[in-house]
Amino acid sequence: MFAICNLSSIPLRIEPNDRSEIVSQVLFGEHFEVVEKNNQWSKIKLHYDNYEGWVDSKQYQIISKENYDTLCKEAIILNSDLVEYISAPNNILIPITLGASLSFLNHNDINIYNYEFEGLKASGIKPKSSIVDTSYMYLNAPYLWGGKTPFGIDCSGFTQMVYKLNGYKLLRDASQQATQGEVLSFIEESEPGDLAFFDNEDGKIIHVGIMLKDNYIIHASGKVRIDRLDHLGIYNSEINRHTHRLRVIKKII
Repeated sequence: MFAICNLSSIPLRIEPNDRSEIVSQVLFGEHFEVVEKNNQWSKIKLHYDNYEGWVDSKQYQIISKENYDTLCKEAIILNSDLVEYISAPNNILIPITLGASLSFLNHNDINIYNYEFEGLKASGIKPKSSIVDTSYMYLNAPYLWGGKTPFGIDCSGFTQMVYKLNGYKLLRDASQQATQGEVLSFIEESEPGDLAFFDNEDGKIIHVGIMLKDNYIIHASGKVRIDRLDHLGIYNSEINRHTHRLRVIKKII
């Protein structure tokens, strides 16, 4: 069975119940495969990054396999404003956030509610310099474990969405993103838009941020913020100490 998200965003949980940990979100217009059903819950696999989790079965719209396959081939089109709305007949408005998927609008058989959108769209591959500009749109967004929107976002959700809006695909979690790209030997080799990864005492990658010029980094920690980066890691000048230990810097683009 196949489906599309027809709400602003829905929680993707690790287990099929309302109290379960939210590991990610499914944004409006994202399409996915339903791989298992358990009473009111559905285990899904997102097409974009193959991420899996459980969603409430009342929170999506079923589509045909033919429509799903069409969307899989369609160029990615995203809302590029912080908040917009998509309209349906009878004055129905649905608020959507930065990064919501709009590719289905090109197909009448998928656009079953006759949605219309008049806002700004992002599509295609942008130059690497655009990564930084897009990252600033999320500045001061509150940190939310599993979040992918300007109203709440985690470190890897932030990097994934910024890259997605510029036409580049990252995996969902920081540890997964760390498997992508080319390792840089020194901070001095990095460019704005590269990714810096950070580990814990066990050597596990637990954090990621986007490099800026002059050894600054933008990342989601408490909120999306800008801090200094040195060879030890992220230095927070507000509390005068390092908060994250640098593991590796990688060039994705």
